[in-house]
Amino acid sequence: MTVKDDAFTNWKNREEIAESMIPIIGKLHREQDVTVLLHSRSLVNKSVVSILKIHRFARQIAGEELSVTETLPFLHALTTLDLGPSQIDLGMLAATYKADSRGLSVAEFTAEAVAGATGENKIERREARDVVLYGFGRIGRLVARLLIEKAGSGNGLRLRAIVVRGGGEADLVKRASLLRRDSIHGQFQGTITVDEANNTIVANGNEIKVIYANDPSEIDYTGYGIKDAILIDNTGKWRDREGLSKHLRPGIDKVVLTAPGKGDVPNIVHGVNHDTIKPDEQILSCASCTTNAIVPPLKAMADEYGVLRGHVETVHSFTNDQNLLDNYHSADRRGRSAPLNMVMTETGAASAVAKALPDLKAPISGSSIRVPVPDVSIAILSLRLGRETTREEVLDYLREVSLTSPLKRQIDFTTAPDAVSSDFIGSRHASIVDAGATKVDGDSAILYLWYDNEFGYSCQVIRVVQYVSGVEYPTYPAPAV
Repeated sequence: MTVKDDAFTNWKNREEIAESMIPIIGKLHREQDVTVLLHSRSLVNKSVVSILKIHRFARQIAGEELSVTETLPFLHALTTLDLGPSQIDLGMLAATYKADSRGLSVAEFTAEAVAGATGENKIERREARDVVLYGFGRIGRLVARLLIEKAGSGNGLRLRAIVVRGGGEADLVKRASLLRRDSIHGQFQGTITVDEANNTIVANGNEIKVIYANDPSEIDYTGYGIKDAILIDNTGKWRDREGLSKHLRPGIDKVVLTAPGKGDVPNIVHGVNHDTIKPDEQILSCASCTTNAIVPPLKAMADEYGVLRGHVETVHSFTNDQNLLDNYHSADRRGRSAPLNMVMTETGAASAVAKALPDLKAPISGSSIRVPVPDVSIAILSLRLGRETTREEVLDYLREVSLTSPLKRQIDFTTAPDAVSSDFIGSRHASIVDAGATKVDGDSAILYLWYDNEFGYSCQVIRVVQYVSGVEYPTYPAPAV
């Protein structure tokens, strides 16, 4: 047999193993609310090729590809356990098992590693929490996709309604069409039908009422059977407590803003300060996409090296706030054509760091340039550190942070030598460290952080909503602190 035939046979064998994993992963998710991950990447509803690609990704971080032959025994071991709602990372199980010297079997090690999610320790499955989207723009539609995707088990979060201003003829059909297909993020994964008689969009079996209103005061959500809901305002029209309080109508319990909050509205970056949310807090903000991109790596660097000062320069994709062609705009420069120019603008991300990281006393400045790409941005984070270090040490540290730390869902890591912005469309991380571009000289470090300013940010929003709703299930094995 030739080497070529050997490689092809190996591929076919791995395809067969990955195919056998799909029904096991699906059953765990539907029946027990268990989400199977691989190095923080969900394997739920993934194709054979996607499962193999996610396994191969481990090569970039851990230095070698993780084979499905290594992870399948752990997946089989999970099926023998009395698991409760949880997230279980096969990549972490395999890595920690390899480092364990006690001679335990895979079944014994797995049972021990996920003990917090089994038997008397397991969390009971909770009733689904109602969610309402106020606005249905770029972020709103991506958040809708994520909510529908995560409703697979029938528990957790359930998108019940979308509130929009009244439109013209075929308004509902047009809004459903924008949810069904997206020029950047591709086709919706599933089926969508429209019930115009009842103003309802049905997506993967989820009945979503479309409510037409020009102001929050016009709506009584209990009239739609909605109770104790979390409302996600993605319009940005109101950003202070007084304005956002308008949403606290019958049926609404909490309000989450997908823009930086003003005044005393808490600005939350999941993974960094979400655990500071008070149980009785009804109004909070998920800050900005750029704040979510820079704060997790900034915290990681501050924890390990100390940060004396910093500057962030964001090269940001253009947004709907800009004009397609030169026209009047109330803000400086933003009236100039977005697809034809690099446009200098301000960013509030640097000042927002103080809200998310109050213990970081280092001054952080910032500026931004909008560029003619429709999605994915890069933040260039220049830091003066508290001690000298080397490029190799920083990269080893950030690689480990992306794999095993509590920030592993926020920080990703790539060593791809030819990575460009479009490679990160659809990334679920808040930011991705570009190893090849990283520069370190003594106590000076410059990190290049890619981020999908639409989808990655939407994932952070969902994580905050899961946390405040009580359906953010623990991950096993527990990440290193």
